Amino acid sequence: MESHSLIEIDMFPEEVNSLEHPEVVNFRDVLEEVALEYHCRLTYFEIQNGTVIFSFDSDKLMADILKILQNDGKNQS
Repeated sequence: MESHSLIEIDMFPEEVNSLEHPEVVNFRDVLEEVALEYHCRLTYFEIQNGTVIFSFDSDKLMADILKILQNDGKNQS
């Protein structure tokens, strides 16, 4: 079984801690749409105190997401 890296993003207030929360459901739907565009699957998804943790089975998509996150951090400094 091949393992993939996980991405963690502080997305929501700490009180958001349920996969059934409407905002979490919406975000997961977005991730699943992106996976379809990249012809891959969302392989892991969870929420812990507002932090979303997820992974795809595409190294290309994971790298693209990391680039976006890194560029966003540079733009906010």
